[in-house]
Amino acid sequence: MIRAAVATLALALPSAAPAATHAPDPVVTWNQTLLSIVRTPGAQPATVHPTRSFAMLHSAIYEAVASAPPSASRWAAATVAAHDVLSSLYPSMRPALDDQEQRELAALPSAARRSRGQLAGAAAAAHELALRANDGSDAVPPPYLTTGLPGDYRPAPPAFAPPVFTHWGAVRPFVLRSGDQFRPSPPPALGSARYAAAIDEVRSLGQDSSTTRTADQTQIARFWAAPIQNYWNEIAQTAALAHHDGIVRDARLFDQLNLSLADGTIAFYDAKYAYRLWRPITAIRETIDPAWTPLANTPADPSYPGAHSVVSAAAATVLQAEFGDRFAFSVGSELLPGVTRSFRSFSAAVDEAARSRIYAGVHTSLDDEAGRTLGGEVAGYVLAHAPRQ
Repeated sequence: MIRAAVATLALALPSAAPAATHAPDPVVTWNQTLLSIVRTPGAQPATVHPTRSFAMLHSAIYEAVASAPPSASRWAAATVAAHDVLSSLYPSMRPALDDQEQRELAALPSAARRSRGQLAGAAAAAHELALRANDGSDAVPPPYLTTGLPGDYRPAPPAFAPPVFTHWGAVRPFVLRSGDQFRPSPPPALGSARYAAAIDEVRSLGQDSSTTRTADQTQIARFWAAPIQNYWNEIAQTAALAHHDGIVRDARLFDQLNLSLADGTIAFYDAKYAYRLWRPITAIRETIDPAWTPLANTPADPSYPGAHSVVSAAAATVLQAEFGDRFAFSVGSELLPGVTRSFRSFSAAVDEAARSRIYAGVHTSLDDEAGRTLGGEVAGYVLAHAPRQ
């Protein structure tokens, strides 16, 4: 399946035209390439979270661009850094990646500047790959055993799939000191009024046959159901292309964005498996309605905090720091081709993406609140402590 997808990927890869007005720079074109790769069935290793790949890609690009000498082409540096990282992470995609690299380098006018840039890019990629060689991402995920006690997570119907990424909270972060640095407070007790209200909201809005969820809310639930980091990388591409800030600022933006998403992912898996809170479907079926079914299938990991909320809040924090909150944009969904959602601010997109999981019946407002706080804290720390060239 992967081999068959290489030809398709090659057709989808962006072409380089640095002489054109406001043409996408390599930061954006290689981000588009990685989005194409992670959307290819079977390309992403099942036990390695794709946010790691985005962070490695953009860390290498930023180092290459920021450290390239004045006599070197930054476009060449970024291109080679991106190519070398992705070729190492996705060796089956190498033919298409080689073709993209060759096309982008051939479009650069100065052979001498191109050659110096290539050296800077290769060095940056090698450095990044060495840094992440023993980060724990290749660990065998430990098995998960539920206690069976009320509130303790257990695999959810209909698939009852085993929990995923049980090891990811122990992966070495890119910027954070540890995965538990900003671990949220425990969720409210099962018998509390707050927990009861949150579950009641999901029971009403998130049921497959809900009469309280509007048609627009149903579309929202389905629209945002793909991997959340993909949407925010698409949004960042839209913002970068609209602002034309140049390759250095674009490299820094995508580096900060994806470091925040990668560390946010490590942080939310740390919290999920620390608190092991059961999903709404389990809570509702065991305490209220044994026949209740959510609109969407429940993900195979604990409920608290919500991943969509963590990633969305982290991404928006970085984008707001660069552009301010008010930015009008539209974004599409790989699950609803041809459908777009439009927003007047990054924070509005956070609200919708986070609430989508309640409409889908897979998270509560408690998961959302904790997730937004965690995502903002992670991104704030990354913005303050990420390496600067």
